[in-house]
Amino acid sequence: MPWRRGLIFLLILATPPTVAILIARSHWRARRPSPVIHMATNHEQDGDVLRLTGKTEAVQAHAILAPSIAGQQLTSLTITKLAPSGTHVDKGDLLAEFDREAQLRNFLDKQAQSSDETDKFLEAEAKEVADRAKDETEIEQAASRLSKATLEMQKVEILSRIDAEKAREELDEAQATLAQLKETFSLKRKAARASIRILEIQRDRTRETMLHAEANAALMQIRSPLRGIVVFNTIWKQGAMGEVKEGDQVRPGTPFMQVVDPSTMEVQASINQEDLLKLSVGQSALVHLDAYPELTFHSRLRSIDPIGARGDFSSQLRNYNAVFSIEGGDARLMPDLSTAVEVKESGGP
Repeated sequence: MPWRRGLIFLLILATPPTVAILIARSHWRARRPSPVIHMATNHEQDGDVLRLTGKTEAVQAHAILAPSIAGQQLTSLTITKLAPSGTHVDKGDLLAEFDREAQLRNFLDKQAQSSDETDKFLEAEAKEVADRAKDETEIEQAASRLSKATLEMQKVEILSRIDAEKAREELDEAQATLAQLKETFSLKRKAARASIRILEIQRDRTRETMLHAEANAALMQIRSPLRGIVVFNTIWKQGAMGEVKEGDQVRPGTPFMQVVDPSTMEVQASINQEDLLKLSVGQSALVHLDAYPELTFHSRLRSIDPIGARGDFSSQLRNYNAVFSIEGGDARLMPDLSTAVEVKESGGP
C-alpha cells in the first residue's frame, strides 16, 4: 500500500546507511518467490542437456549353453571345472567341463565291440572270397568233365553197346552236375552277401554309437568361441536364482554363461515420447557408470527403435529404446552396469 511504502522510505532516510541497506534487503527477500524443486524419474533435463538412464551391453557376445547329449535323455549335467567370472580368455580356452565319465566308458565299450564286429566282418568277407574261388574251381572242373563226356559221345558209333551207354550216362551226369553247380553258386553268393551285410550293419551301428559317445564326451568340454571375458548368467538352480559353480547340476540347453568382447560395448537406454524429437542419430553423449563414478566415456547415439513400447502409466504415451555406442574401453567396463547418459539436445518438438 502507498502509505507503507512511504513509511519505509522515511525510515531509510532517518537511519544510518548500513541499517538502511539491511532493511531494504530484508524487504526484497520477503517479496522473492520460493524455489521449485524438480523431481526426475527416468531422466532429467539441465538446460540443453538431456539425462537418460540405461545399462551396458556387449556388442559382440556368445551365449554358452549346457550341452545336449545325442541319443540320451539326461535331466541334468554336473559341472566339474569352471572358469571364474571375469576371467580373460582366448579363443579355444576351456570355459567349463561337465562330468563325462559315463560318456568315456560308453565310448571305450563301443570301441571294443566295434573292433570285434569289424574282425567278424573281415573274416566273413575273406571266407566268401575263398568259398567263391572253390565253387568256381568246381564249376570249371564240371565244365571240363562235360567237354570230355561230349567228346566221348562223338565216338559212340565205334564203341560197344555197354561203353556207349556209359558214355551217355557220363554226359547226362556231367550236364546235371554243371547245371547244379551253377545254380548253387548263385544261391551261395546271395546267402553270403546277406550274411556279410548283416555283419556290416551291426558293425556300422556299433561304430555310430561309438562316435556318438566320443562326440558326447567332447561336448562335455566347452571352449571359448572368441576372445573376451567370462560373464556368468543368473539361472534357476536348486530352487533359487543364482550363478553356477563347480559341483552344480545344470539342465541341458541352459545358457549359464556368456563370453563378451569388452572392446566394443554399448548402452541400451529408454526414451519417453516427450524427448524423442530432441534426439537424432549421431549425437554425441557422455556415459557415466553408477558403479564407478570416476569413469566417463564418450559415446554416440547409434539407433532409435522406430516402434515404441507402451508406457508404464499411460497407454497413450510410449517409450523408445535407444542404443549408444561407447568409444574406448576399460577393464571395469562390463555388461549389465547401470549408467547415466548425458545427451546434448538437438532441438525440440
